[in-house]
Amino acid sequence: MNTVENPGFASEYILDNFEPTDRIAMLVLHRDFGETIQRITSAQKAASPEFQAWLRYKNANGSDIYIGMNPLRQDASTRTKEDIVSIRHVYLDLDHGGPEAVQSLENSSAVPKPNYVLTSSPGKFQVVWKVEEMSLDEAEGLLHAMAREFNGDPAATDATRVLRLPGFANKKYDTDFYVEARRASTETYHLRDFKLHIDSQDSPRHNHYSRPKTQSSPRAILSQSEHDWAFAKRALARGDEPEEVIRRIAERRATEKHDPGDYARRTVTKAQADLASQARTDGEAVARGKDGDRG
Repeated sequence: MNTVENPGFASEYILDNFEPTDRIAMLVLHRDFGETIQRITSAQKAASPEFQAWLRYKNANGSDIYIGMNPLRQDASTRTKEDIVSIRHVYLDLDHGGPEAVQSLENSSAVPKPNYVLTSSPGKFQVVWKVEEMSLDEAEGLLHAMAREFNGDPAATDATRVLRLPGFANKKYDTDFYVEARRASTETYHLRDFKLHIDSQDSPRHNHYSRPKTQSSPRAILSQSEHDWAFAKRALARGDEPEEVIRRIAERRATEKHDPGDYARRTVTKAQADLASQARTDGEAVARGKDGDRG
């Protein structure tokens, strides 16, 4: 467990990833108190000594510190997709595989060298690439493709995602773990630099227009709860323990839900019921097939 605090790097990290006048979202989350504070401000102010001192105070008193990775409109008061003014980053959450997963990614020809690799907690990493001239749909299609290719967190595939801010402590553990960042590249990338196949389901806008016209109310993008439900079904189907699936969903939605534990439990319960219903249906179909063979 690391114990080294490096608060000065947070300001450097912010100004390296954003223009001073960019409007960005800073999120302060205290899980024990259920307190969530979002501040939308300029990158220059977020990196200022005064703002950083406030973040350090909140962190020292139990709050986790996060930063939105794409700038918002000048008049934005929320962090929604409609508020995003441009795509500056794509990223990947690697919760499994440890350092070997990061090494495999960095050795891969499918993606360019990342700009930053954050160690967000022991054995878990957040990988960040600077990009430009990429639409929101292209970015989210790429996020899905990278999560699939490198076994990343499928829930971390939206352009409004917040990541941990280096230099601050991860407060989920009994002992503080200070988030570290390793700079691996200074390049800014384009969509063509990522050699991944983006399936139709990874491209929301393409998926919207390619649906049969007979369908009513087509949905271009899965909702947050639909993503989590699909993840829970996959995890349960491969034999993961329900409590572990609940824990992982709750962690992913800790910054977005008032009661992430309750939300996660309801999601997993729904997924279990759906899998059980599918199993009954499949069993009945097999039984009917066997009865037919007897005739």
